[in-house]
Amino acid sequence: MPINKAKNYYLGKGSTRLNCAQSVIKAFQEHFGYDDKLVAEFLACGGGRAPGGVCGAYFAAKHLLQKKDPAKLTEFDNWFLEKAGSLQCREIREKRQLSCLGCVEKAAEFIARQ
Repeated sequence: MPINKAKNYYLGKGSTRLNCAQSVIKAFQEHFGYDDKLVAEFLACGGGRAPGGVCGAYFAAKHLLQKKDPAKLTEFDNWFLEKAGSLQCREIREKRQLSCLGCVEKAAEFIARQ
């Protein structure tokens, strides 16, 4: 299941530990037919370094959703904001409403439901 895969990649269970953004991309890699190059590109998007300072897991899920079902982007924005309390990595970590692992889980959950 992609949700557990994403969490395991983030935790480094059974593989090299990936950042939040990479974990979400890697979990859906086969489903979307991506190669390892894309996973490597998302190395720059973890730890608050995604464009605009947004959560890396959120950013990765947006990338996947753009390919899968762009009509769901606004729904995802609102859903993730409700779960995490913000879209900004720094604010999410400060509020502690959702952990980084929780962000990975929720981002993967939304994509898996689509």
